[in-house]
Amino acid sequence: MAYLLDILPNLLNGALITLQVFITVLVLSIPIGAVLAFLMQVSFKPLNWLLTLYIWVMRGTPLLLQLIFFYYVLPSVGVTIGRMPAAILAFTLNYAAYFAEIFRGGIAAVPRGQYEAAKVLKFTQFQTIRYIILPQVIKIVLPSVFNEIINLVKDSSLVYVLGVGDLLLASKTAANRDASLMPMFVAGAIYLLLIGIVTIISHRVEKKYSYYK
Repeated sequence: MAYLLDILPNLLNGALITLQVFITVLVLSIPIGAVLAFLMQVSFKPLNWLLTLYIWVMRGTPLLLQLIFFYYVLPSVGVTIGRMPAAILAFTLNYAAYFAEIFRGGIAAVPRGQYEAAKVLKFTQFQTIRYIILPQVIKIVLPSVFNEIINLVKDSSLVYVLGVGDLLLASKTAANRDASLMPMFVAGAIYLLLIGIVTIISHRVEKKYSYYK
């Protein structure tokens, strides 16, 4: 117990960094993904090709490789980014691509009759999206969005490869220093706690949007 109390402050500090990465990426990537999904509905082929290429690259290459690219490769061409900004940028671009595909699927699932009804009611395009399409899309995509959020909690551990002092790096440092597996088990328990909190929130939010069943 004394050893646990000794290592806990460093692990909690690392957990705060993990939460910072998680919350920042979540706040940025979901709105960006939603905007990209609606842009993909625009009948302008060059834009569609560009967005398709972006999503293909982000989803088709490992997040770890993207982290390495932004922090270690870009400086070779004169673009230097700090550890945390590089991590946030890589995570945001990666998860925005996944959220864009999720929202695109949600938009495609909305019956076409809803658009016709909006025209009959003389809604503007913004009003159609705001009052008719978006509420239905949110309801449709919630399970998939929360699955990605849970993945984000776990993937946030990858920032350690950039030397960011997150929970995993803190636990690994303590484990190597003290030749003990205890820090790794504590880190695992903290990750499980975070995922448990996200799971509870997801169930409550999905229950709130479970109308019209």
